[in-house]
Amino acid sequence: MRNFRKKRGWKNIARSKPVLALLAVLVLFFAWQVLGFMRKMQITIENRKIAEDKVAELEKEKEKLSADIAKLKTGEGVEASIRDKFGLVKEGEGVIVVLDDKTAPTAPKPNSGGFFSFLFFWRNWGK
Repeated sequence: MRNFRKKRGWKNIARSKPVLALLAVLVLFFAWQVLGFMRKMQITIENRKIAEDKVAELEKEKEKLSADIAKLKTGEGVEASIRDKFGLVKEGEGVIVVLDDKTAPTAPKPNSGGFFSFLFFWRNWGK
């Protein structure tokens, strides 16, 4: 009979309110940690997408620069680059230079009226 009570004693301890409260706290703690982990996973997914977009953009820029390098390896590409950067021309070609006219004529401003034009009108009313 004593052995039966000893075995039942462990069940009583496991089913006691303090032990059940401790287990509830542990479950809540682990649930909170899982939610935190899920938030971190979401942030990681967003950061990964940003990084992948940046890598794709850099790949496009790399392709463009590779094409420019290949173009500069040809004589026509070097000539076009020098003409574009320095504005050089071949012998016998003409150059057209467009200048902005800084002294462009301006339209006269219309008289806005105002108080002084009213006085002028009042003085000349009877004349």
